[in-house]
Amino acid sequence: MEKSYIPEGYIPALGLYDTQKAIGIIKNTFMKKLCMALHLKRVTAPLFVDPSTGLNDDLNGVERPVSFDIPDAGMDAQVVHSLAKWKRMALYRYDFQPGKGLLCDMNAIRRDEELDNLHSVYVDQWDWERVILPEDRTEAFLRETVGRIAGVIVNTLDELKYEFDDLHTELVRDVTFITSQELLDLYPDKTPKERETLFTREHKTVFIEQIGDKLSNGLPHDGRAPDYDDWSLNGDLLFWHEPLGCALEISSMGIRVDPASLDRQLTAAGCDARRTLPFHRMLLEGKLPLTIGGGIGQSRVCMLLLGKAHIGEVQASVWDDDTLRRCEAAGVKLL
Repeated sequence: MEKSYIPEGYIPALGLYDTQKAIGIIKNTFMKKLCMALHLKRVTAPLFVDPSTGLNDDLNGVERPVSFDIPDAGMDAQVVHSLAKWKRMALYRYDFQPGKGLLCDMNAIRRDEELDNLHSVYVDQWDWERVILPEDRTEAFLRETVGRIAGVIVNTLDELKYEFDDLHTELVRDVTFITSQELLDLYPDKTPKERETLFTREHKTVFIEQIGDKLSNGLPHDGRAPDYDDWSLNGDLLFWHEPLGCALEISSMGIRVDPASLDRQLTAAGCDARRTLPFHRMLLEGKLPLTIGGGIGQSRVCMLLLGKAHIGEVQASVWDDDTLRRCEAAGVKLL
């Protein structure tokens, strides 16, 4: 997708005022429904963490965290990339039991993000994590959880359409599951994003499993840090986004690493130095609960449900001059 691409003839279904009202409805409705579907309780989460704890998310390993000094504490802090590790530690500290979990309203800054229709340096997510039992570490349990999340998204759309008659977004409730290797086998001459587009265009609501490890072509489908998701029990949830004609990733999630899979993935990723960090040491020693969790993009969900062409229509951020000019010329109002 080209930077700042605005589809020809695009007209937002809702004006600026109704868009702001709709965003509020989506965020309140979705959070309540997700908590009911996955048995979650909302907890307060940090905006920044001490990097020496190992709790910050390294994403693909190349993104630079935003750091700043705290003189009175005599230390530096990092703005979180996500709360993947912090949530698991919180479940341990708060003594959550199997079948129960937490939900955080997460805000982050990703300074190295490429700016386009779907990406911003400002990230807002519903970050959730749930304690599970050893017997829950299965593909079947992962797929059941994915189906619940997809159902919450579609149910939120149904409520939104009662409020706004001009909203005509249509989503498919049933999820089609495919592994990243099966997707490569299906489209061997395509890039990962091209594979996602082709498959999601046909099936509309898709979960691509097993992301992070190398495939038969020697490359991973996409990068994934080695110390939160189990690469054999994770994936991305995508919906077909009609205004842009693309697969829109709504959530990255998975069953988290246990001691054995963490040990294996740290070595595979060349990250053995992390073994001495407090979080990783506790996990390798089996002190942290087994969990499943993920992040669900708040602005992405708003884009999807409201049929928006640019993420700047549903969040306030900073954009380059070219994006501002193109959106203004197309009559697209950025917040």
